[in-house]
Amino acid sequence: MKPLKYRPHHFLCTIGFQGKGYSPSFVENFQAIANQLRGPTGEQTAIEVVGETDSICHPCPNRTGMTCTSETKIRALDDAHQRMLGLRVGEVLTWAEAQERIVERVDDEGFHRACAPCAWKALGVCEAALRELRVKKGVK
Repeated sequence: MKPLKYRPHHFLCTIGFQGKGYSPSFVENFQAIANQLRGPTGEQTAIEVVGETDSICHPCPNRTGMTCTSETKIRALDDAHQRMLGLRVGEVLTWAEAQERIVERVDDEGFHRACAPCAWKALGVCEAALRELRVKKGVK
C-alpha cells in the first residue's frame, strides 16, 4: 500500500479532526483518512512528508494544483510544524511514530506558537485532542 502524503501541519490536524471542513467532499475525504488512522491497524499506516498539497488537500476547494489559495499561511504552518516535529520532506513514518513524535515534541507553548495562524485553532478541538493523546501515551 502506498503511503499517505502529508504536509507537516496535517499531523496535528488529524489528531484534532472532528468532521468539519471546507466542503462536503473535503470532510468526507479527511474523515476517511482519520478513520483509517484511528482504526485497528491505523498505527502501522505509512505517511510520507511532502512540501505540497497532500492526501488531505486533494478535494479541498482551496487547492490550486499542488498549492493552496492560502499558500503563504499554509507554508508558515508547515514550516513551524516541520521544525517542531523534526520532519523532513521525503521522510516516511508510521502513524504510531508520528504520534510518539507529537507527544514528545509538542508542549502547550509549541502548539500555540505553531498553530497560531490556523483559523481552526480557536475551536479548541486540536488542543483538547493533543491533551487526550498525551494521556493515552502516558505523557503529561
